[in-house]
Amino acid sequence: MRALCLNVSLFTATLPKNYTCLIHSSSPSFPADNGGFRLRATTTRRRSELEENNKFSSIAEEASRTMRIRRSKDVVEEEDSSMLLSLSVKPDRNMSLLDDYEMEELDLVPHNPNHRSGLPFLLSLLSDYDLKLEKFKEKVCVNVGYVAVLGKPNVGKSTLSNQMVGQKLSIVTDKPQTTRHRVLSIFCGPEHQIILYDTPGVIEKKMHKLDSMMMKNVRSAAVNADCVLVVVDACKVPGKWYEKFTDADEVIPVSAKYGHGVEDVKDWILSKLPLGPAYYPKDIASEHPERFFVAEIVREKIFLQYRNEVPYACQVNVVSYKTRPNAKDFIQVEVIVEKNTQKIILIGKEGKALKLLATAARLDIEDFLQKKVFLEIEVKVKENWRQNEGLLKDYGYGGQIKAL
Repeated sequence: MRALCLNVSLFTATLPKNYTCLIHSSSPSFPADNGGFRLRATTTRRRSELEENNKFSSIAEEASRTMRIRRSKDVVEEEDSSMLLSLSVKPDRNMSLLDDYEMEELDLVPHNPNHRSGLPFLLSLLSDYDLKLEKFKEKVCVNVGYVAVLGKPNVGKSTLSNQMVGQKLSIVTDKPQTTRHRVLSIFCGPEHQIILYDTPGVIEKKMHKLDSMMMKNVRSAAVNADCVLVVVDACKVPGKWYEKFTDADEVIPVSAKYGHGVEDVKDWILSKLPLGPAYYPKDIASEHPERFFVAEIVREKIFLQYRNEVPYACQVNVVSYKTRPNAKDFIQVEVIVEKNTQKIILIGKEGKALKLLATAARLDIEDFLQKKVFLEIEVKVKENWRQNEGLLKDYGYGGQIKAL
């Protein structure tokens, strides 16, 4: 894994293998179905035997009820897991995942449109068409990989990520630690696909459980990346937090705000990324759902409008997102705070502060979604939510976010 150093606005370095092993976290595992099938088969077999003897019929009925309860729980668990999007597991790059548009472009649409048999099928079609084979190779073999953007809080990581992608996906404020989630951004070219991990700022003193979980996500992003950009403020002497684990490969002066030096960073990244098929279609800018960015926009406006501890005590969740063909889309958002005094500050006198927040957020959301929306914001109190691991996982800080 290679890394680069940008000193006017960023810095990049190389992570040794022993560091990678040290911070490696295994991907979440999912329960297999075969255990459930074995359970059901055993229960059914027992019930058949017991029904032969009326003496144990009541026991058999109880076993049947237990089986149905377990099956219903399995279904709920499967549905819950299918709604979660893992931020650490990379998507499958098997060439059988080419979409219909790409298949048509290559004139490789099979006779049965529902049939895709992967690489052997594609190669059998291409064997008689040398030109198509060359075109196919050019299409799927690009410089592709993951790049983690690391650094202390408020050094310009999100600004750099937005500059490289060409659009605003990470929220940006003048306050430190604005970014909480690992934001995945994708930008493609004719011969490359770069997937950026914009990460929270690295902090040494962890005040809450939230801080610990954010730093765990930062380490996970570094492990999963093919190369790493470590961003430092050129006006300050870099701290020693990175020197223990990193070895600078190159130093590039950059102005993330004005875009100076960004192309040099891209060139360095492309020189390090391996060749292979793309992870994502070319028209995708991020893997996150729209409701994730809606919540981030509202949180950005909170950081811009309020001061001191209030923005850091807020968590924004999209409760409901309804698309209405004959009316504005309806978006219901909840803002979670830890104290009632914080709720009073957010709402303001006669609700004026909350109305100002909703208006500013709505305008940016409409610009992002390119459609008119009706935004409703409600403020709720959940004491010490930043210390509640269960709530933090539900809010997406455990490495998975809700996809729906």
